[in-house]
Amino acid sequence: MLSNPHTEHLQELLEDLNEPQREAVTHGDGPLLILAGAGSGKTRVLAHRIAYLIYTDQAQAGEILAITFTNKAAQEMRDRVEKLLGHRTSGMWLLTFHAACARILRSHAERLGYTRQFTIYDQSDGRRLIKHCLAELDIDPKRFTPAAIHNQISDAKNRLRQVEAYREAVGSYFEQVVGEVYGLYQRELQRMNAMDFDDLLLGVVNLLEMFPEVRERYASSFRHVLVDEYQDTNRTQYRMLQLLVDPRSSPDSETKRDRISDLQASGHRNLAVVGDDSQSIYSFRGAEVRNILDFQSDFPDARVIKLEQNYRSTQTILSAANSVITNNRAGMAKQLWSDLGDGDLIKLREFDDEHAEARFVVGEIEQLIDEGASRDEIAIFYRTNAMSRALEDTLVRREVAYQVIGGAKFYERAEIKDAIAYLSLLANPQDVVSFNRIANSPRRGLGQTSLSRVISHASSIEVSVWDAADQPERVPGLGTAAIKALRRFMDTMGELRELCEGGVSVGDLLEAVLAQTGYVEALEAERTFEAQSRVENLQELVEAARNFDAKSEDGEDTLDVFLGQVALVADTDGRRDDDGLVTLMTLHNAKGLEYPVVFIVGCEEMVLPHSRALDEGGLEEERRLFYVGVTRAMRHLYLSLARMRAVFGSRTYGLRSRFVDEIPRELIDAPERVEIRAGALRVGAHFSGGEASSAVSGSDLWNATRITAAGVTDFQLGEDVVHTSLGDGVITALEPGGIIVVRFSKDGRERKLVAELAPVSRR
Repeated sequence: MLSNPHTEHLQELLEDLNEPQREAVTHGDGPLLILAGAGSGKTRVLAHRIAYLIYTDQAQAGEILAITFTNKAAQEMRDRVEKLLGHRTSGMWLLTFHAACARILRSHAERLGYTRQFTIYDQSDGRRLIKHCLAELDIDPKRFTPAAIHNQISDAKNRLRQVEAYREAVGSYFEQVVGEVYGLYQRELQRMNAMDFDDLLLGVVNLLEMFPEVRERYASSFRHVLVDEYQDTNRTQYRMLQLLVDPRSSPDSETKRDRISDLQASGHRNLAVVGDDSQSIYSFRGAEVRNILDFQSDFPDARVIKLEQNYRSTQTILSAANSVITNNRAGMAKQLWSDLGDGDLIKLREFDDEHAEARFVVGEIEQLIDEGASRDEIAIFYRTNAMSRALEDTLVRREVAYQVIGGAKFYERAEIKDAIAYLSLLANPQDVVSFNRIANSPRRGLGQTSLSRVISHASSIEVSVWDAADQPERVPGLGTAAIKALRRFMDTMGELRELCEGGVSVGDLLEAVLAQTGYVEALEAERTFEAQSRVENLQELVEAARNFDAKSEDGEDTLDVFLGQVALVADTDGRRDDDGLVTLMTLHNAKGLEYPVVFIVGCEEMVLPHSRALDEGGLEEERRLFYVGVTRAMRHLYLSLARMRAVFGSRTYGLRSRFVDEIPRELIDAPERVEIRAGALRVGAHFSGGEASSAVSGSDLWNATRITAAGVTDFQLGEDVVHTSLGDGVITALEPGGIIVVRFSKDGRERKLVAELAPVSRR
């Protein structure tokens, strides 16, 4: 090393690394597994290893293939490496899987029957082609939707199942249909000189397996292959890497997974993978956690280096995460630790319902901001998108600026806008925009040309768009099929309008709309996770409508009021604030991020872990998902649960998540009054921001069976009171345990308060 002209750079490269990081960076030849725990600096290690390989002349820039999963991660890696080297990384293959595959295929496309100018189809392109294939095969797209078929084909490709292999393995009639469409879809792609994203991976595997000279070229060109987020690789990606590091490996099969260890090694076998089995949460995208768990079986001579020092979180948070993840049977042992100190205990709160939970979360956020925290330091995580609704409504009401990551805000989602448009047209027959949005949603064979003719006709004879559509045979230029489709649509709308005029509640009306129009049925027919998520969002909207119904005054024109409230909430969606935004997202979207303050809401059985995952045997992945959420927190972590929550459109009672129970009780803080009586736990209520919500604390939390509030009050029914922040009100009810129900004149809403704790007094 002394004779190396880069000695000074090498010293700088290694001096700020801890010992395991340094070992990973300086590893020589041969397979390497860097088991990188959350927040342990894996990106830094990868970048430093690439620079080390170049500085020590173990590889030239063009001999390194470094693979990431996202363009953002690739750019971040490139920026780091360039900073370490002091020059651009020209010639280095630092790319995503798909980008690397596209580059390889451009050079050898003709071997697979394509030209170099082949087109890459995205998801929407692929689904349009699937729709064409369904029509060619005379398959009903309502029964077998393009989205459902496309997802099945994508899954097959991710598992290395090409057309014939898939057809041989089919069981159900649905799979037989998929097999038939799969074959035509691939023939059409080839005819159009196009590949979809999955074909890029599969095409490279086919290329390397079918043409030994191509395989030998790339295996010898890339002297070092490095892969980030290895726990997220699927079967096809695994096979591609296998072929690159060992050019003599034989083709994989459906029944036997070839192991590199079973083969006579002939390649350099310099495969360095970085990942964390505890953060493998994408099985629904085809990721196989066994790829990282079996790495040592694939490479018996592999060196395994564990990065366990965490630079992100306090030890209390890490100890909780460690305790939870050890309950997974399939996993590689690791213990995260930090020298940042113990920090605050984890705050655990339990509430009557999701609305009380949301009020607490927002109240805590307001307090944190008052104490100097910035909104962009705060994140709220939840298991499903639908759970954001109660939080968003409360944030809007309290005027706390926020953003939703990984998806539209609740009232911006297409399915929510569709449902609201149905209600809007029922309330306002002249609403052309709503008519145009929903007349063909779900698809009824009404194209934009037909709808434009209806709208133009309504304008020309000066009638509402409803009246024009209600007599489709009078619309000039409307074809027979369009007339029939429009007639069926308007008959359904007429039945719904009768319900509306009959005084039905908004919640019941919305439920009828979603059922009678076939909207939910069309989503369910897709058989996809995305469609199921949309159904859950619609069920959450129904729940919002039912909450509105419960609070509405007699004699109000309730549908108009409801639509007005929704419009006001939705109107805040474009707001931005110089002081940052509170961030909301699902736990899946939280991976790779970090925040000083994290709230994980909905910590209940059947929510987290999710009921669907439990039905499908996915408990361990759900635990990994919770682990990912916990390890995003840097300083403060809040866990909350509701004893009753709207789930899948109905109110259900929830039990505390088993994951919460797996956290040692000494790491939990819930500073409420606890009193044990006759074997049952009786707990005072936690107060925040003028709202009461039952909560449980300390070691007694684990023994609680039923929770009630303790205490008495000397307030009287009908008494006038004043609250320090909510203003004047009147007591409308007294409940056991010292609870008073107050209707406040400022907004007309009732709130339950703990009399002994609330800043409320007689007037």
